[in-house]
Amino acid sequence: MAEPRFPGYADFWLYYLRQHARPRTRLVHGAGTLAGLALLGWAVLAGQPWLAAAAVLVGYGAAWASHLFIEGNRPATFGHPLWSLASDLRMAWLMLTGGLTAELRRAGVAD
Repeated sequence: MAEPRFPGYADFWLYYLRQHARPRTRLVHGAGTLAGLALLGWAVLAGQPWLAAAAVLVGYGAAWASHLFIEGNRPATFGHPLWSLASDLRMAWLMLTGGLTAELRRAGVAD
């Protein structure tokens, strides 16, 4: 299946949100992203490169599992890795700050 193409990041962001329509997908995804960031921070502070590798596995493992077992779709990471990473971080931030509901509505996703 061919990956969708987007004229810019703003269009990708709306697609990304639609690919995370189920609340449990977003929960697992956000938890994985935050756990991955925590491990990455620990890796830097402790000077342990293996923790950085674990951070990637934890972050993407949780995200990909949520797509496979909950959402039932293909992660956007495979076709748009940089925009997907930026969107993972953006979604996690919006989850923490309470701004995600408005963005989901804008994308046409029921919260």
